[in-house]
Amino acid sequence: MDLVVLDAWGSDRAPEVEISGALQAIQEDPDLRVLLVGNEQELRARLPKPIPDRLEILHAPERVTMHDKPTQALRTKKASSISIGLQALKDQNAAAFISAGNTGAVMAFSLFHLGRIPGIKRPAIGALFPTTQGFAMVLDVGANAQVKPQNLVEFALMGSVMVEHMLGIQNPRVGLLSIGEEETKGNEIVFQARELLAQDPRIHFVGYVEGNDVLFGKADVIVADGFTGNVMLKFGEGVISFISLLIRQAIKRNPIALLGGLLLRGALKSLKNQLDFEEYGGAPLIGLQGLVIIAHGRSSPRAIKNALLTGKRLHQQGVLEHLQNLATAS
Repeated sequence: MDLVVLDAWGSDRAPEVEISGALQAIQEDPDLRVLLVGNEQELRARLPKPIPDRLEILHAPERVTMHDKPTQALRTKKASSISIGLQALKDQNAAAFISAGNTGAVMAFSLFHLGRIPGIKRPAIGALFPTTQGFAMVLDVGANAQVKPQNLVEFALMGSVMVEHMLGIQNPRVGLLSIGEEETKGNEIVFQARELLAQDPRIHFVGYVEGNDVLFGKADVIVADGFTGNVMLKFGEGVISFISLLIRQAIKRNPIALLGGLLLRGALKSLKNQLDFEEYGGAPLIGLQGLVIIAHGRSSPRAIKNALLTGKRLHQQGVLEHLQNLATAS
């Protein structure tokens, strides 16, 4: 029976969302145990009585907020749910650690408690983007604002392993994010990375990918520096919310549109499911000596549940070992 550690004090609506997601997860998977990390008194007050057998609590008196600077949190909040949870991942040989908290702090504490996989210079955050063919992983989306060409090769290799196991795509296509498809477009880092990617026999490199190609499934893995990737991620989230708002406003203004909306309810629901970022629960932080998944601060209980189940599944598939072997072969 696998144990997954959950930061119960991470999301915007913590700990209610985490508790609800954990309860859903253990109900769906009878072989899953969840360790809730947070203020024990407050967690017990919110949990059902009696507490389910496969739900455990580990006390952590401090919380890292979204406003805390990662370096400062690392120095001053060693008793936080993120810090204690990551140490529990290591000490208890757990399957994975899940947090919907401060991304920078999760990154900093993960490096401190777990360390990098030997041979990996820069861990990266891989976010799943919906495409016309399913999903594609973009990495990095925030861990490394500045990169070297070799870092982008590492991202391509790590992303390929994750996509193969998360999405079941064999020999995933890798694209390099740039400002055009022509080889003459881009900056010096992109030029050098393209040469390295094209020469690496372990990578199914398909060339440059423009921003408007990502959603149309031109590649299964798209590599970029963390600054560019994070801008893409936030813009993509905004576009989905923007389109949803426009549809609701149009329906409210026009009774005929309301009728059309009712007729299209099934199609709109299908579209919503296709754009659902919560299907896998969060973005893996790849390249560490442990499985870490970062969920969105606005996560729903369903997202937390899926992150827990994804963490367990990736552990059972031996993803960490595959990444370690990959780094050794580099």
